[in-house]
Amino acid sequence: MEKNGDVLVDVHVVPNAAKTQVVGLHGEDGQQALRLRLNAPPVDGKANQALVKWLAGCLGVPQQAVTLARGETSRRKQLRVSAAAAGRASWDELVKAAAGKDAPPA
Repeated sequence: MEKNGDVLVDVHVVPNAAKTQVVGLHGEDGQQALRLRLNAPPVDGKANQALVKWLAGCLGVPQQAVTLARGETSRRKQLRVSAAAAGRASWDELVKAAAGKDAPPA
């Protein structure tokens, strides 16, 4: 969480998947990111747009509340959820997905 209350979510994206789904965590302890297979091509920002849309839908917040903070052309991305939206977001689905339970639909 940042000083202004925004929440940062680290994601490792695998584009061009058959369907969008969380497949657990990626990386070492302290540097872990949510590993996400994304049903979008890494062309012209389409994967980034799909990622923002997916996270907003998963959290139940407006798409405008989620922005790409880092990693525009990288598989490792960081998304920012605005403080106003983070307070009323439904984090349960994301936590369950990260733990390997059923992933939220795309």
